[in-house]
Amino acid sequence: MNDVDPFSLSRRGVLAAGAVGVAASQVRTSSAAAAAATRHDTMPVSLSVNGKPRRLDIDVRTTLLDALREHLKLTGTKKGCDHGQCGACTVIVNGERINSCLTLAVMHDGDKVTTIEGLGTPDRLHPMQAAFVKHDGYQCGYCTPGQICSAVAVLDEIGRGIPSHVQEDVAARPSPTNIEMRERMSGNLCRCGAYSNIADAMAEVAGAKA
Repeated sequence: MNDVDPFSLSRRGVLAAGAVGVAASQVRTSSAAAAAATRHDTMPVSLSVNGKPRRLDIDVRTTLLDALREHLKLTGTKKGCDHGQCGACTVIVNGERINSCLTLAVMHDGDKVTTIEGLGTPDRLHPMQAAFVKHDGYQCGYCTPGQICSAVAVLDEIGRGIPSHVQEDVAARPSPTNIEMRERMSGNLCRCGAYSNIADAMAEVAGAKA
């Protein structure tokens, strides 16, 4: 009887063993991925939304936009591109305008959030809302909540002396000129093309000529 080396392997054996190892690895990886996909980590988040305290126990992956729309049912804030390019989701957080689709809700624990619903009501419009109505600053209206929130924040920025790159002298105090307001509003897109009317509305609220 021939002696067989227990440590010797044929080429076919090596290939078979490798295939078994790869398959086992894929099974382990798939199992880990499935476990990760079904695990939903949540965190408590406390917000002041339109002057009211709101507390959520929310998936850590939830954007501020989805927290407002899906969890708090404040659907005035719109989801447009969902990539921070159109401005339809603009809200005001701690006095600063942001694209709510680009930030996670858990990053705003303790923050003050103002949405379009918090600026005014049908019976008592915010001056900017009234000016948009007067100057026909909207057509389809989808971008309007973000436009109005941004417009309110823009005039506040100018009032606080925050410069923009269209100023000849960034050390000088900015004024609400047509070019200044248009530049600052450039992140809010209107597919209907109501830009001139929006500028007129902002100029009236600012007390300036467009």
